[in-house]
Amino acid sequence: MANLLYVTALSIVAAYVAARSGFPYAALIGFLLPVGYVIYLVFIYPFYFSPFRNLPEPKGAKFPWAHAAEILEGRNGPAYRKWMTTVPNEGIIRLRVLFNQERLFLTSPEAMKEVLVQKTYEFAKPSQPSFLFRQLLGNGILVAEGGEHKEQRKALLPAFSFRHIKELYPLFWNKARESTEEIAKASKASGEPQKAYEWASRTTLDIIGQSGLGYDFNATSNPDGKIVQNYRLIFDNEPPNFKWTIVGIWAPLELIWYLRIPPLKYGKMIADSIRSFLTKRVQEKRVMLEKDAASQIDIMSIAMKSGQFTDAQVVDQMMTFLAAGHETTASALTWAIYQLCNYPDIQTRLREEVLSSLPSIRDPNSTITATQIESLPYLNAVCNEILRFIPSVPTTVRDALVDTTIQGQFIPKGTRLFLSPWAMNTSPTLWGPDAQDFNPDRWMALGMSNSGGSKNNFAFLTFLHGPRSCIGKDFAKAEFLVLLAAWVARFRVRWPEGQALGMDIHGWVTVRPEHKMPVVFEEVQC
Repeated sequence: MANLLYVTALSIVAAYVAARSGFPYAALIGFLLPVGYVIYLVFIYPFYFSPFRNLPEPKGAKFPWAHAAEILEGRNGPAYRKWMTTVPNEGIIRLRVLFNQERLFLTSPEAMKEVLVQKTYEFAKPSQPSFLFRQLLGNGILVAEGGEHKEQRKALLPAFSFRHIKELYPLFWNKARESTEEIAKASKASGEPQKAYEWASRTTLDIIGQSGLGYDFNATSNPDGKIVQNYRLIFDNEPPNFKWTIVGIWAPLELIWYLRIPPLKYGKMIADSIRSFLTKRVQEKRVMLEKDAASQIDIMSIAMKSGQFTDAQVVDQMMTFLAAGHETTASALTWAIYQLCNYPDIQTRLREEVLSSLPSIRDPNSTITATQIESLPYLNAVCNEILRFIPSVPTTVRDALVDTTIQGQFIPKGTRLFLSPWAMNTSPTLWGPDAQDFNPDRWMALGMSNSGGSKNNFAFLTFLHGPRSCIGKDFAKAEFLVLLAAWVARFRVRWPEGQALGMDIHGWVTVRPEHKMPVVFEEVQC
């Protein structure tokens, strides 16, 4: 799309020059040049000259949206899951999006390994979403590339070490207990179903606030706080750029941004408000570190103590972790509630394990350890199966920075790749014939607690792999385990009478239910 604009501009210049020179057909040339190029680009190149023309692709694509129509219809995951199993391929499927622009959908562990591990820095996240993330969140680890990403990751890794995370389990438990108290109060006061996603989002925001900043937002007890409201507005109104970039619409985003066209203007105002709070928090943290650096163990403190970041760069990192660090786990917890409502027998079995092994969630003085949580095999199995079956980030995208190859296939610079955890995580080739069934017991068999019986490490793509894998993977899993244990121990969750809900997927970067999962939280004896 961008090339078309350049050629159009060039043709206008050429026509102008021809007209000034007195050439009689200048206007016709100015018209035919871009029209001819469009015809070539849209109807000739993809089918006769593209290096991808012989790759398999799904059937039924109709002009102009081609395969993008199905992506748009089902959000950013279900279509890939279907194509993985219905299109015979050897690791790469060609997709066509708006006006037959080509995309490659990777489907094999070998292809994933090349992109994510062996050639990590030959591929980058698309420039337009990255530009928008930089404007809203700053140049944090989410969007940093190349050597800059390596340095940032190295400096932040101590905050996500197992030794550090295990110290946070009591904090997770305490916030989980607080959330169960507030959910119980709200259920009794209203007599109505409660929206699981909203409670999950507020709870995980509190957790990342304390573990990330050493600051309590009190989001669980106060949904009207400014930070809580800001994040609700951001995630309820995801910028449309993410959606349209996926399906092939190019736009001069930099120009649009600087013109402050809504809704980007509104998003910037919210982001600036959060950034102002974090800037003040960094200044306060500097004073705390000078007094007692050893006692400051939150992510912000560790980043500051590394000496690798300026105060402004620390703010960038915390903007990233506050946004990504609570939304993904909130989505996972919500989908867990969804599946437990659908499978009450699984819910009962899970509750029995939790109640027999952990202290009462009603006891305000109770606490837990990492060892206690990790010793619950069915809890770990259920959480792993949720993360496998409904990963919060359904698809990730990469652009080739240089001419390269994947599985011997030539990949020109600029080629866009789709890597879909939704698809890889449910591939029958990798997981067996029941791959697209929700089955926690796959993680319970002897020797299967870490693999679920999958045949390859790249079968589980929820947190990606390699140098750009999720730095907060172990943090997120620990938080998820504790929250689900607490909620199941305190409540029996079920659909309102006669109102079993579908997934109703919302969002493009992370997926959660549009209806926010209204369910009945029925207290149980514990």
